[in-house]
Amino acid sequence: MPYDRSWTGFGIVGALETGAIALVVGIVVFGLLHAFGKGNGWSDGKRIAIAYVFSVVLGAGQDLWDLFYFNMAPLQSLTLLKLKLAAVHDPDAIGLRVFFELVGALVGVCIGWLAFAGGLKKLSASMRSS
Repeated sequence: MPYDRSWTGFGIVGALETGAIALVVGIVVFGLLHAFGKGNGWSDGKRIAIAYVFSVVLGAGQDLWDLFYFNMAPLQSLTLLKLKLAAVHDPDAIGLRVFFELVGALVGVCIGWLAFAGGLKKLSASMRSS
């Protein structure tokens, strides 16, 4: 989801802020998918996997695309590279931001599973039975 990152910090501070945004997105997306998937008989694993994919696309999609583009696209001129880099907020820490967004989305989906699907209760019951 391309949102304006100009208000976020640079370096580790910006990475933590975008990771927190991805965490909130993960919780909300799992909550929505839980409501939809429970009525359709989806398992917990299917809901978690789909929620994680959607959370990554929404929370980290733009930074993932920029990271992919800078590594794979052939940039023929220095001017084109300067133009593309000028459009990215904090290009020095783009890898760090992507990492924190991926981890934030995963943690957000897990928190959503614990909160909405009763995951903690299911987890403790399965640990007791084994």
